[in-house]
Parts: sequence; C-alpha cells; structure tokens
Amino acid sequence: QVQLVESGGGLVQAGGSLRLSCAASGRTLSSYAVGWFRQAPGQEREFVATISWGGGRTASADSVKGRFTISRDAAKTTVYLQMNSLKPDDTAVYYCAAGLYSRSWYEYSYWGQGTQVTVSS
Repeated sequence: QVQLVESGGGLVQAGGSLRLSCAASGRTLSSYAVGWFRQAPGQEREFVATISWGGGRTASADSVKGRFTISRDAAKTTVYLQMNSLKPDDTAVYYCAAGLYSRSWYEYSYWGQGTQVTVSS
C-alpha cells in the first residue's frame, strides 16, 4: 500500500507561484510513477503532469507547459509540482497519484486527499 499526502496549496494572485508537494507515507515512491491531476468545480478531473519512477521522463498538459514543472527528490520519496505564472483558470483541487506512467487518471492506483489552489485575478 502507498499513502500520499499533498501540501502547499493556498491562495495566490495571478502571475504568482506556488509549489505543491506529494509525500509518501508508509512506503517510498521508488517503484511508482507519480502524476498530478486537478479538478475545478463542476469539471472533470484533468491531467496536469506526470513523472516516471526513475525521474527520467516527464509529461505535462499543454495548458500548463512552460509554466509548471514536475520533479522528484533523489530518494524518490517526494514529488513536487512547481507552478509559475499562475492564472485564475488554474484554480482547482490538485491531487497527486501513484501508479503507471500515464496521462490517464485510471492508470493510477493510489491517491492523495487533494489540496486547494486558488488563483485570484
């Protein structure tokens, strides 16, 4: 079993930055890819970015490309989502998930509780 906890969400002005963290509890993330997804009110869950278990491959959604960066620490215990140039449309609950390297939410087996990101105009 893998337990994930997100942190770092909050309120930020448009154009600002925020860094989200996803930490494993009870087990490291060394054997899993980790993805970030988000869900805005009334919207479907949306892919944001993912990173392979070894950290050698990453992928991100076109809507965040050039602004968001996914990374993981050397010990593969924590995955980060650095969010720059934030826009009001980025407002959502952000979730991290562990599983297969994929852009599809259903390829991930373990999910965190989510952290709210609100971007004001």
